[in-house]
Amino acid sequence: METLLSIAFALLAGLLMSRVVKPLKLPAVTGYLIAGLLVGPFVLGKLGVNGIGFTDFDKVNALKPISDVALGFIAFAIGNEFRVKQLKAIGRQATVVAVFQALAATLLVDLGLVGLHLLMPDKISVADCITLGAIATATAPAATLMVVNQYKAKGPLVDILLPIVALDDAVGLVVFAVSFGIAKSLIGGAGVSLVSVLVNPLLEVTASLGLGAALGLIYTWIERFFHSRSKRLSVAITFVIFAVSLSMIHLDFPGSEVQLGFSSLLVCMMMATVFCNICPSSEELMAKTDRWTAPLFVLFFVISGAELDLSVFSDWVAVLVGVAYIILRSAGKMGGATLSSKMVHCSPTIQKWLGITLLPQAGVALGMSQTVATQLGPDGAVIRSIILFSVLVYELVGPMLTKIALTKAGEIAPKELNPPHPEPKRHR
Repeated sequence: METLLSIAFALLAGLLMSRVVKPLKLPAVTGYLIAGLLVGPFVLGKLGVNGIGFTDFDKVNALKPISDVALGFIAFAIGNEFRVKQLKAIGRQATVVAVFQALAATLLVDLGLVGLHLLMPDKISVADCITLGAIATATAPAATLMVVNQYKAKGPLVDILLPIVALDDAVGLVVFAVSFGIAKSLIGGAGVSLVSVLVNPLLEVTASLGLGAALGLIYTWIERFFHSRSKRLSVAITFVIFAVSLSMIHLDFPGSEVQLGFSSLLVCMMMATVFCNICPSSEELMAKTDRWTAPLFVLFFVISGAELDLSVFSDWVAVLVGVAYIILRSAGKMGGATLSSKMVHCSPTIQKWLGITLLPQAGVALGMSQTVATQLGPDGAVIRSIILFSVLVYELVGPMLTKIALTKAGEIAPKELNPPHPEPKRHR
């Protein structure tokens, strides 16, 4: 009962807060995140009333399957953007920009934080700097997609933005694995293993895309046996949940350093990409799925807000390094996106505003920081605190910046910013 009551209360809080932030012209996703903070352990959770807010982080973590499924649907929606016709037009541009801006963020964070290490070597190590640089690659697809959907944004910027956000995950996995392997060798004094820093991440990306493609083919084959709207929607939901659950498989090979894991974002994205390119009715089915997921996404962002740990503000090192990390990563993302979009001859509008839309950071970065925290001991705890601080800032500010960028680019219509109130019907 308490779990169901918490879910209902979180949903209601998110919906009400979205109304509160509307007059301030803030995206609804910002309202959901604020609602999560309010129902989290640091505000209403302090009351100690189970069901009315989350009394501790264990209660929040108990809802992780909901967040996992929501991220699966977000990746599934982004995969719909990889249609062959669209890829022919922007595929090369999106790939170049995705790789370049991710590496630019990594390089700038690495260099900047190493400089900070020289000033305070007892507070942050070189290994910490390298790891934080790798985490800087990650961009949150959820917040970006929610802003795009809420304001029905359309145009060249949105067309290239969503594929870049999706490709960003694959680039981030490889960069993180390489950098994290080097960081572990620096702390432990061991040599760098080629298998752990290169083979395993490439294997994860390849295996995830392969699994997603196979599920996409099976999904397309099974879908044609159902004709009613409700059953076809049910099949779509089934396969997304199926994909997320299979992505949790992790295999270790005895006597070898090779490990096989999967990225649920890549699996669900690839499944949708295959499906939307070979199923004639894919656009209609994807539109129905988007409408079904609305309450799931509200709950996902409220849970994300509740996960934000406000205690990081008591750690001045995390705040100081976190501020430096935010500035350096933002400069890398924006500068890298601008420079690379010029290289591939994108429009001036894309060159100017794309970088700002790539700033949000959340789930993938938190997952990376959790991996670091469990394997690097005290250094991992420092990195986790820094990422928690930066995610808190990015999650609250990122959606608003994305909205501003899309508005300035002319891809959010004025009527979507200020939707007219329906006129009352006249009775004769």
